[in-house]
Amino acid sequence: MTGELKGGYAGKILRINLAEQTFSEEPLPVEMARDFIGGAGFGIKTLFDEVPPDTDPLGPENKMILSVGPFCGTTVPCASRLAVTAKSPLTGAVGVSLTGGYFPAEMKFAGYDIIIIEGKAEKPCYLWIKDGKVSFRSAEKLWGTRTFDCQQIIKDDLRDQNIRVAAIGPAGENLVPMACIINERRAAGRKGLGAVMGSKNLKAIAIRGSNEVAIADREAYKAALANMNRAMKESEVTYPLFSKHGSPLAYGATTEMGIFATKNWSATGAWDPFEKIGLPAAEARNIGHHRCYNCPVACSQMSVAGDGDYKGIMTEGPEYETIYSLGGTVGVDNFDAVIAGDRLCDELGLDTISAGVTIGWAMELFERGELTLADTGGVELNFGNDKAMMQLLNDMAYRRGFGDILADGCKKAAARLGKGAEIAMHVKGLEMPAYDIRGAKAHGLNYATSYTGADHNRGYSNHEIFGIPVPAPVDRFAVEGKGRETKENQDIAAACCDCPTMCNFILGQGPLLMMATQNTADLMKAVSGLELTPEEVQTVGERVTNLARVFNVLAGFSRADDTFPERILTEPIPEGNSKGNYIGRADLDKMLDEYYAVRGWTREGVPTAEKLKSLGLEQAAARLAQSQK
Repeated sequence: MTGELKGGYAGKILRINLAEQTFSEEPLPVEMARDFIGGAGFGIKTLFDEVPPDTDPLGPENKMILSVGPFCGTTVPCASRLAVTAKSPLTGAVGVSLTGGYFPAEMKFAGYDIIIIEGKAEKPCYLWIKDGKVSFRSAEKLWGTRTFDCQQIIKDDLRDQNIRVAAIGPAGENLVPMACIINERRAAGRKGLGAVMGSKNLKAIAIRGSNEVAIADREAYKAALANMNRAMKESEVTYPLFSKHGSPLAYGATTEMGIFATKNWSATGAWDPFEKIGLPAAEARNIGHHRCYNCPVACSQMSVAGDGDYKGIMTEGPEYETIYSLGGTVGVDNFDAVIAGDRLCDELGLDTISAGVTIGWAMELFERGELTLADTGGVELNFGNDKAMMQLLNDMAYRRGFGDILADGCKKAAARLGKGAEIAMHVKGLEMPAYDIRGAKAHGLNYATSYTGADHNRGYSNHEIFGIPVPAPVDRFAVEGKGRETKENQDIAAACCDCPTMCNFILGQGPLLMMATQNTADLMKAVSGLELTPEEVQTVGERVTNLARVFNVLAGFSRADDTFPERILTEPIPEGNSKGNYIGRADLDKMLDEYYAVRGWTREGVPTAEKLKSLGLEQAAARLAQSQK
């Protein structure tokens, strides 16, 4: 890998100290760009270098790192993505959440690849960043506002409707560890990074820029873009289906496979409300599409509730994961209620996945008689009770009554109540996404081993979920080979999506997946002037994953945390096309042994000094060795 930064990168890091209300600029090191590309790579590298693993996630020592990649702000399709990184208050592990929209591109236009936010403001404030200037503004009158209102007030206050704003809602202010950050209508949704922002008394970040992103080689850039666009057009999914339906398209695949998880994963295959909350319902409520900056796909669906108590409520979505979390896993088959719940979560700044899964867990306990009306404050928590779901979403964000218990997520709620741990659907404290992994085992192994917890986007198995035979077809029920498959999925997703930055949804749609590392290498050379082979691109993903793993090991995580809820380990899927499948402990151990071996880690899941040094992570190897003395 050779070269210097001739384009793509703004070349600057902005460091902001909230306690002192000061800021400074630093040059972006060329070697950092070479080794980590951008986005999540920059976030994890900065977190490892600057935040001790034993830091209190809600303490002033934790840092919030915003980072974009070299493709962001260019005309590369689907590349307006921002990584937000901190130590997660929900899991205590590395927390990385990615978001799209227009804020990421505006951050590049403002002149920055990385923004590091340190300390805690004495009083609620928001940041106003414009072309190298930073203002610290009072947010005392904004404290308590919901995210959409907050954004509009700031735009009005600054007299510019084209300003891009990322804000927290009441959930972040109340330090709910599943709180998210909302920019426009897009969310940095998982791992509770909105609570980190709230812990710093930071209500919002407003940003505006006028810079253009340089391109190192215009002719090479045109050729690389042409190849990428050709692959997207050749896909049988991207434009004819995904552009029309968005992520709810996945529901058709998962219901056919029998892995759409319902009723807290107790009724997968036995109860599947596809006709009521799947594509038929989504199409009936769709009023148009919305796109992120420079995205030709425009997968975001705009929906308006049409009947009953929720009539007239509009949301951008709901995405597939929200249909699951506020529909399937809570037993709600009213699509209008899912629309209303999605809108409410966005306004309150709540992660829809963690919120819905936690409520679904409480509903099962209520139906089993392990929670009573006295426990829930009189809330009838039966599956399907959408009114109870809506009440609890509010109560979780404002930490009221039983909602205060649920606000900390199902793992901590189970510990606090002393019941329900065996059916609390999480990994490392992060609630599980929509795919019942008992019927898709590489997808499941990713949940177990992802450095953020149960996170489908860290190593999505397109091979299993959509049957993409790259490099060969896979058996989703098999145990053998899942370690290697999961490693490849994680490394490629990190290197080709999370770091450059690029939308994960686009990678998994056929032809582009087949050329992912070559596409990234071609674009990197054309955009930035940095020359990487496809193999070196994939190594970036491996480097990022290993560094995150070391951080987690130093934070106290081990092989014992790379596991599943008891339900996954012992209960077969009851009905449907995955009936009878589960992932027993012996099978999990086999997959973990293979995964650790192909990663070059010890049997306990600790990266070896040899592996780390081969990736240029000598500092990580030294810190790990020191901790083991």
